[in-house]
Amino acid sequence: MSAARTASPTPTDPEARRRVNPLRVALLIGGLIAVGFGVAVLLWPVKTAVAVTGVLAVYAIAGGIVYVAVAILAKRHGTGSRIGHALLGLLFILAGAYAFASLQESALFLALFVTVMIGVLWIVEGFTALFTLADTDSTAWTILFAIISVLAGFALLSTPVWGAGFLWWLFAVSLLVLGVLNVIRAFPLRG
Repeated sequence: MSAARTASPTPTDPEARRRVNPLRVALLIGGLIAVGFGVAVLLWPVKTAVAVTGVLAVYAIAGGIVYVAVAILAKRHGTGSRIGHALLGLLFILAGAYAFASLQESALFLALFVTVMIGVLWIVEGFTALFTLADTDSTAWTILFAIISVLAGFALLSTPVWGAGFLWWLFAVSLLVLGVLNVIRAFPLRG
């Protein structure tokens, strides 16, 4: 019962080198998309923000249509559930339609909303860190983190337009750096 074993392909095997590694392809594609989007945000920040708002508006309308369809087609759901799904669907559709009607204003609102939310979250995170002082071994680092978090949160809340611009720029730079790193990871160095 001794069957001949086939040798597994080695990296020097021409057949193994021709095969496509799906992880490397995913890294390459994801990296190139991130680099492209990062460049777009840096070169055309307003146009990119408007385009992202348009994509979100399409998502809202599509989601609204799905909720309305659930309300109509889900016969086993109760009346309250169906009414809730219908109302939610209509709200999604109205929000998406409004965003499309005024893409630039919606993009600005979205940027300011996200900036204010991040500012509030950083403040809450800072105070939450202070409440964990009794449970931590690094009291000084926790206090430093809390102070920086609270100050950064208040800085965003005091100048939300500047903060939104800074966060958008930071997002673009992060996309560029991480995208380039993923592209590099897709082509490992040969030793």
